[in-house]
Amino acid sequence: MGRFITLEGIEGAGKSCNLAWIQSLLEGAGKTVLCTREPGGTPLGEEIRALLLGHRAEGMDATCELLLLFAARAEHLTQRIRPALARGDWVLCDRFSDATHAYQGGGRGLDPAAIRTLETLVQGDLRPHLTLLLDLPVELGRARAGRRSSPDRFEQEMTAFFRRVRASYRGTAAAEPQRVRLIDAARPLPEVQGEMARILAAFLEDSP
Repeated sequence: MGRFITLEGIEGAGKSCNLAWIQSLLEGAGKTVLCTREPGGTPLGEEIRALLLGHRAEGMDATCELLLLFAARAEHLTQRIRPALARGDWVLCDRFSDATHAYQGGGRGLDPAAIRTLETLVQGDLRPHLTLLLDLPVELGRARAGRRSSPDRFEQEMTAFFRRVRASYRGTAAAEPQRVRLIDAARPLPEVQGEMARILAAFLEDSP
């Protein structure tokens, strides 16, 4: 059985610039890596991603958003993640269910119990073996993300939304410190990557 690693964080935390770096590190250690993302990861999932991130004149109900995310996740798990893990490959995913708890639970204020119910229905007992949570102040993250030419629907949310998201993420890290490793992403990139390298080296050493 392979290992499942996820990368989490608010907008501007540096997930995109670190994903390929982590993949290279794991491949350098001899692992076959499936690098993927959520929402998305499959043709159907990418279509759902476009719906979720696109700017809709009529907006989107929060419960509809939640159900679309889990629909994309169900397809992603069936088509890509579970088969890769069964082959013994390592899966590296940009966001997973921790993001749903943070954004739809913390940010949107949806019932955490409802999210957990859907999580169990769609994922069963599958959870990441390791989560790297890139954490930084919301204002800094928004300043970084603001350099992008065309912000998506989530990136245009208000600062208060992202403060709730960050608080939810940090709550998860406090509750599950062995799985979720909180990394100060406000530091220079070499320092951030140095810490991640140390965490991943220890994880590789402990993994079969």
